[in-house]
Amino acid sequence: MKYGLVKNLVNGSYVEARSGETIEVTSPATDGDVVGAVPAMGKEDLDAVFGAAEAGARSWKATDHLGRGRVLLDAGRLIRERHQELVDIIVTEMGKTTAEATGEVTKTAEFFEYYGGMARLPFGEYLPDGRPGTFASQLREPIGVVLLITPWNDPLLTPARKMAPALLAGNAVVIKPATVTPIITLKLAEILTDAGLPAGVLGTITGRGSEIGDELFTYVAVKAVSFTGSTEIGRGIQKQLAGTGIRVQTEMGGKNAVVVLDDADLDLAVPAIVSGAFAQAGQRCTATSRLIVQKGIQDQVTERIVKAVSTLRVGPGATEGVNLGPVVSKSAQQDINHHVAGALDEGAEVLATATLSEDLESTGCFVQPAFLKISREHAIWRKEVFGPVLAMVVVDSFEEAIEAVNDSDYGLSSAVFTKDLGRAFAFVESADTGQVSVNQPTTGWDIHQPFGGFKDSGSAFKEQGLEALNFYTRVKTIALRTH
Repeated sequence: MKYGLVKNLVNGSYVEARSGETIEVTSPATDGDVVGAVPAMGKEDLDAVFGAAEAGARSWKATDHLGRGRVLLDAGRLIRERHQELVDIIVTEMGKTTAEATGEVTKTAEFFEYYGGMARLPFGEYLPDGRPGTFASQLREPIGVVLLITPWNDPLLTPARKMAPALLAGNAVVIKPATVTPIITLKLAEILTDAGLPAGVLGTITGRGSEIGDELFTYVAVKAVSFTGSTEIGRGIQKQLAGTGIRVQTEMGGKNAVVVLDDADLDLAVPAIVSGAFAQAGQRCTATSRLIVQKGIQDQVTERIVKAVSTLRVGPGATEGVNLGPVVSKSAQQDINHHVAGALDEGAEVLATATLSEDLESTGCFVQPAFLKISREHAIWRKEVFGPVLAMVVVDSFEEAIEAVNDSDYGLSSAVFTKDLGRAFAFVESADTGQVSVNQPTTGWDIHQPFGGFKDSGSAFKEQGLEALNFYTRVKTIALRTH
């Protein structure tokens, strides 16, 4: 095994599961080659993790803001220094291309640098008070222990997106990464420990969700849960924790739409659409899944996208010149192919595919990128595919395009391509999505920009930027009589 057994961080030490059982980690680019292993923690392992976190929350809260910020800044520095190791793990474990993994590592460092620098910003403010001789203010303080449940598609970036603001705010963190991509998260825990994070402030849990998932929510120390993953599981967590007083933040699915109006700059629009749909093999919650084209430019858009898709190169992520790596697993491969087959059975038309050798499809978890023409009656219009599939519908008017964008249970990201400023602003106001772009792809949101969706795509709490701190802090109002 390339990485051997990578252990969990518990109270400052690296430990195995008490049972000695492990979970094998395989490469999606090969026929199930084992590249490492992590402990298969059971219920008997959890007390130590949450007990340490409870103590860690008290000590970390007592650490001043500048001290917390220093740890985060040092973590950012170490991520940059260990850049190549982290890139290799992401490519091997998850299947991203080297370029995609490089971008993820860089952005991860930026998260820690951004929130580390934020340690010098105000964490409270003066409040006027009508009572004589009274000084009033409000302070932000940590909420305690937060549980992070993170996905496989951005296995380093998503933990950083949650962890950095949670730690800056003074909370202890317990994180459970996705079972198929746990190694990179455990390496991030090592980096934070090397950066000076005290024992107990961060704990990691690797194990099968079916065995320990429900148990994670039973600890009274847990004050908040931040989850990124499927809408089905996110909704289940919301229901399970309703009425418990535990805060819940969910970033879930998406069925993101791009509108191309008849005045659009196609030299700008088409590369953005193709990248948004097929980069990372379509395995992004913000990936472009639906393409809504105004009828007058249907032929031009179709011709350009067909040409672009046909030149995409699929292969192992470490191979030079590859545009798409594998999807994360055989089950993901089967699910995506099932969605496409179902669409074809319903009458969808294949406009273009990229070449995929039978060798790759059988030995690895590769999927043939597809560009389809569909109708809004097809199931694939509504269901999240989470793979390299772009489905196009044609509309007559701007108003019909807006209606089509909002014709979804999801509301994460949308975009419009137009040269008309009036229609651009009308789109911004009308799109029922948490993220809206004009002449930009549905993907690519920066670390300081609030991120999160509406409807079945998310909860009321946004991630990233200053907004992220609202979830990880509570407000204490103080009134002090001075004389």
